[in-house]
Amino acid sequence: MIQSIQWGIDPLSFVFLEKIILSLMIGILIGIEREHWRADKKIFAGVRTFAITCITGTIATLLVDYIGVWILVVTTLLAVFSSATLIYVVNILKGKSGLTTAIALFCTYLLGIVVAQGLYLVAIVTALILTFILIEKKPLHSFAEHLSEGDINSAIKFLAVAFVLYPIVPEEPIFGIIRLKSSILIVVLVSLISFVSYLLLKKMGAKGGIPYSGFFGGFISTEATIVALSGISKQRPILKDSIHIGAMLTIVSKVISNVIIALIADPSAKTASMMAPPFIIMGIVALLFVIKKWRNTLNLEESIDIGSPFALGPAFKFGAVFTLLLIIANYANEYGGSAGIYATALGGIVSSSAVTASVAALVFTGKLSAQTAAETAILSVIISTLSKPFYIKMSGSPELFKTTLFSFIAIAISGTLTLILWSFYIRTYLS
Repeated sequence: MIQSIQWGIDPLSFVFLEKIILSLMIGILIGIEREHWRADKKIFAGVRTFAITCITGTIATLLVDYIGVWILVVTTLLAVFSSATLIYVVNILKGKSGLTTAIALFCTYLLGIVVAQGLYLVAIVTALILTFILIEKKPLHSFAEHLSEGDINSAIKFLAVAFVLYPIVPEEPIFGIIRLKSSILIVVLVSLISFVSYLLLKKMGAKGGIPYSGFFGGFISTEATIVALSGISKQRPILKDSIHIGAMLTIVSKVISNVIIALIADPSAKTASMMAPPFIIMGIVALLFVIKKWRNTLNLEESIDIGSPFALGPAFKFGAVFTLLLIIANYANEYGGSAGIYATALGGIVSSSAVTASVAALVFTGKLSAQTAAETAILSVIISTLSKPFYIKMSGSPELFKTTLFSFIAIAISGTLTLILWSFYIRTYLS
């Protein structure tokens, strides 16, 4: 504001100029992406068109207070007519198909209006998202091609249930413990992490090999991934070492996903930061086994089949386990103190992610210390790690069991020792 006075520009004019420049930049950003496709095909709306369209939206909105709302109505109709004309030319006259540029042009006009309203952050973020979607045309098409009808149906059903329930559940906690809105949101976000990994795994298929499948499968379900990989060891014994690598990478993805889940349930990051050191050591030990095995390993193309995490069954299972552990952890903390909370780590046999989410949620509500929650979450992952050889014993070859047993025990021991040292350091120097 001071600068505008020094330059001889009144404050109002300076604000107008600021908005017009921002709308110009947004229009140029989106227009450049559209212009980029000229090398491949004829484009009817490029940098100049998108820039002018965005500026038009801004100027029309700014003039409403001086001329009247009719100026905004006229420019909106013009933007609609321009987009419709573009659709007609491309689809009818040129005999091609496509609505992307026309819709992007109208969205750019709307972004000009948003800028005029002073919502700069909203306009900039939306412009970046829009540009990203336009740039990622081929990857997104490829991504969609790898979705089955079952995947899409599962996702739609899950989202419908989640977002129908979310608005209608009460804000007040049930029994002073369970906040249904928070619980539903945590289930949705955790399932989203799993679903993204599932789609990436499905897109790559066998091309990524067993190690790739192990890593991304670990974000979906370490138990299901271990069972699927172990089953391959019975059919293809020659892939024993490659499956060993995939199994180790499920541990890496598990510790990463648990930190993310802790951040979701406790956005203050207190729980996640307390969990980090032992998890880092466990991840490093797992990667050391990967490096040791990698050089002399056959990595033939094999695919594993893991059910979609957006199916209602897995989502409700996680939600039920999370809610149950949340209740148990709350009463265990109330009546049994830290010892009671630590006992909930045994839930890691079923789902360490649910244990992490439940204790982190208690930290966020102020009912549990971050240190106790972190220690419980780490213990649950250690217990989960120790349970993996039993899955291999049941579904895999005896050779795979013997090969992987020491690795899982070593990872669990490294995590336990680091947890002891880390807890001692916190209590001695940070408390």
